[in-house]
Amino acid sequence: MIRRHFRSFSLHVLTGVLAVAAHYLTMYGLLSLATPPLMATTIGFLCGALVRFVLSYCHVFSPTRSVKAASWRFVLAIMLQVSCNALLVKSAMLFGLSIWPSQVLATGLLTFLNYLVYRWWVFR
Repeated sequence: MIRRHFRSFSLHVLTGVLAVAAHYLTMYGLLSLATPPLMATTIGFLCGALVRFVLSYCHVFSPTRSVKAASWRFVLAIMLQVSCNALLVKSAMLFGLSIWPSQVLATGLLTFLNYLVYRWWVFR
């Protein structure tokens, strides 16, 4: 059982790398176009979320729900996560961190929360 959870979490982290890449590349592009930082990170987060859903549904978890049912739960989870991401980034910036260290910190903190929400609620 522990081995199964370790495998699942490892795949979650690997697919997370791709989701984060989509997030950060989108964010970088938007920042280059002078988009405000919180808007850039929010749009980037949503792009990464789309990548995350597809990979998680198809390769990480063994969903007991249809794509449609899991999608609704995923959207609700993402609404919470995008809010947490923006709050964490803004808070870190208020404490003096620049945008990129703030975003990396938020990403790290949300990794574990995301896994638990996806594993026990979204794809269950």
